[in-house]
This record gives sequence, C-alpha cells and structure tokens, in this order.
Amino acid sequence: MKLTLRVWRQKNADAPGAMVTYEVDSISEDMSFLEMLDTLNEELTLKGEDPVAFDHDCREGICGACSLVINGDAHGPERTTTCQLHMRSFKDGDTIDIEPWRAAAFPVIKDLAVNRSAFDRIIQSGGYISAATGTAPEAHSTPVPKPDADYAFEHAECIGCGACVAACPNGSAMLFTSAKINHLNVLPQGAPERETRVLDMVAQMDTEGFGGCTLTGECATACPKGIPLMSITNMNREWLRAQRKAGKR
Repeated sequence: MKLTLRVWRQKNADAPGAMVTYEVDSISEDMSFLEMLDTLNEELTLKGEDPVAFDHDCREGICGACSLVINGDAHGPERTTTCQLHMRSFKDGDTIDIEPWRAAAFPVIKDLAVNRSAFDRIIQSGGYISAATGTAPEAHSTPVPKPDADYAFEHAECIGCGACVAACPNGSAMLFTSAKINHLNVLPQGAPERETRVLDMVAQMDTEGFGGCTLTGECATACPKGIPLMSITNMNREWLRAQRKAGKR
C-alpha cells in the first residue's frame, strides 16, 4: 500500500503546530497503525529528520497510551485502540490525517503525544478504597451479588485512554470519571468513601478544566472498551445522593 499521511507536528505545548505531509510506501495491510508510524519514523531517521513523537506502550489494547485522532475519529475508524487498528482498514492511495487528542486539559507535549496526567489527578482525588495493611482478607468473606460484580467489572474495563474526551465536542471527561466512580461505588469494599469519592472526583474533574457534559453520546461511541453512556447518569445519581447526605442540596 502507498499512503499519504498528513501528520500534526508541534515542537512543544507553546510552539505553533501544523500538518506536515509524508508519503509512505510498501505498507502491509497486516501492519498495525503504530507499526506503520514506526516505518515512517525509520524513513525520517535515515533522512536525518526528526521522527514523529507519539504515545505507545503495551501495544496490546490494554494500557490506552496509543492516543491518536485518525481522520477525525478517536483511535480511528474501528472501535478499538490505535495499536489494535490494522492497515487493512484503509485502502491503497488513501490520505490519512493523524492528530493528537484535542482538549484543553490534555496539552500537547510534542507532535502526537499529549499530557494526560489530569486523569491521574482525578483518580488520586478519590479512586481508591480503605484497606487495612497486612494479610489480605479472604476473597469470599465479603459476598458481592453477581449483578453488582458484573457492573463493577464492566466499568473497571476503562483503560483511561482519553478517547471519550477527544470525541466529545465539549472535551468532557464525564465518561472516564463515571467509570472510575461507579466500579468502586457499587461494591461493598467501596462503601466507606462512597460519598466523598464522587464529590471529590467530580470536583477535581472540573478543576482540571474539562468541559461540561451535554450527553451527546460521542464518548460512548468512541470508547474502545464499551463503557455505556448510562454510566454518566448513574454517576450523576451518586453525586446528588452524596450532596444530599452532605446537606448541600
């Protein structure tokens, strides 16, 4: 396959950026999208040019580091992570636009790499449970109804890639935050921090500068792990409950 790539190049967060056009040839349809970028970078390095910076780590669809907007879609045309997107999703002669996540809370580090530490701070604000140190309790000592366990596992699948933010026209982090809140709040182990968790994490989300949610639904459509839109509704319910218990509503 021969492709035309229009890649966002930006030296750092303060420098102006622009789309730069590259031609790549001999691309196999069995390559992953990141392997295709590796091929481009090998060619740029051999020419003495600066390779394109992009995030990646496990390349197994687990870590969520491979954050790219491809032809206007977070992670590309398939509902998967960028590292699991293969070049057979494109045709010979295609022009592909490649950009970083676009959100005020995700400043560009360089080229296609962005700083997503805002997500870390949201989790740090309340995404934990109280647990005594020492010997771990017996797994069966705290029964969890299967519907609750299934619900918790569904939301625990969130890998924090940020596709929901990139896809949202408002740059909202509601789907990410709701996934992190709901997967703990439904479990008995998460009960001690149930109210403070949702209040603190939502407050931190707002502090980080993410946009407001208008339930457009693009976040759930782009999520590679299928976190449902209803997750946001359930988080809002948790937030109102916590506000009432705190005497604020």
